[in-house]
Amino acid sequence: MITKKQMMRTLLLLLIGITTRAQVLTIEQCYELAKQNYPLTRQRELLARSNEYTVYNIAKGNLPQLQISGQGSYQSEVVKLPFPDGPKIPKDQYRIYGEINQPLTDLMTVQRQKEVQQANTLTQVQNLEVELYKLRERIDQLYFGILLLNEQVSQNELFKKDIRNGLERIEAAVANGVDTKTSISRMQAEMLKAEQRDIDLAFSKKSFLDMLGLLIHQTLNEQTTLQWPVEVAMNTQINRPELKLFDFQSQLLDQQTKLTNTKTLPKFSLFLQAGWGQPSPLNLVNPTWTGYYIGGLRLNWAINNFYTIKGERKIIELNKEMVTTQRETFLLNTQQAMTKQNSEVEKLKQLLEKDSVIIDLLASVKRTSADQLQNGVTTSHDYMREVNAEDLAIQNAALHKVQLAMAQYNLKTTSGN
Repeated sequence: MITKKQMMRTLLLLLIGITTRAQVLTIEQCYELAKQNYPLTRQRELLARSNEYTVYNIAKGNLPQLQISGQGSYQSEVVKLPFPDGPKIPKDQYRIYGEINQPLTDLMTVQRQKEVQQANTLTQVQNLEVELYKLRERIDQLYFGILLLNEQVSQNELFKKDIRNGLERIEAAVANGVDTKTSISRMQAEMLKAEQRDIDLAFSKKSFLDMLGLLIHQTLNEQTTLQWPVEVAMNTQINRPELKLFDFQSQLLDQQTKLTNTKTLPKFSLFLQAGWGQPSPLNLVNPTWTGYYIGGLRLNWAINNFYTIKGERKIIELNKEMVTTQRETFLLNTQQAMTKQNSEVEKLKQLLEKDSVIIDLLASVKRTSADQLQNGVTTSHDYMREVNAEDLAIQNAALHKVQLAMAQYNLKTTSGN
């Protein structure tokens, strides 16, 4: 019968197994995690809320406008009635009233203001997307840097294996009297150098993992596995978020033009004014405090807007031309970068083809040198020279392999595909 203590121990072991299971990440997952967890991402929600409140306030322009006013005045002359017993109108006059205005033609202006606000929010959100897209370059640098370090760690293990193989052969040669213990010491020193390199690579990898972990908001360690990126299909079409930003900027300027055009339109409104006055504002022969009201249709037409409308339109046109120029400049620079990166991809492919031939040749030379070392025909120094030559060739191949993958993803990032 299983005791409670045994059950707890089993559960603990299962939990340890789960937590120590290797974490597997792809570069696409890193892109998405970085975008989700970057502090700037929260600004998208803030922009949406700000837009909601702004549009809500703009819509209030369609509602009746209430205004309460009052005044007291003293005037040098008043109307004098040609009746000896007529009421005397005071020179000091007072009035307090409220007025309700219901705009009739402002409906179009309010709608244009809403459209401008919506276009402005879309522009701000897309500008945020442009900033977040820049994270891909930082992810590429760290991700492929870790892949290169992994390749170097693997190669260093092969390098140490060659040293151990050389040690065994030297020990056999010393036993047969065809070599000296000095060669053993030399090989042991080479092994220590390789172990130092292990330490250097381990700390470099930890540093890169820590930086990548901060970007994607994940805890990464030695058990984390970064999958090798799949080879991407080359696409020469440019789909960068900057292009959408230029489109939204142009649309915003179009909406601003429509809003500007409403400035020269006459404005009609219904109004109702009611209050008290002394004397009565509508019956001057009544000098006492009297209530009154008046209502009707009102016209307001700001003719002075015609003075500036042409200049405002011209400013918007110039801004649109600047957006067009920025778009063309961006496309040109992006195409130039893609041309250079595509050339880099082709160069690295050819270098990798040569790398495999070079490694095969140097591996053959190393094997021959190892046999000669055991037979006392060559020295440990000569053997290590061949081992180092092959090691350097393999390191170059690993570097070119990572550089090729990174160049392909750089091209993908530059094109936005």
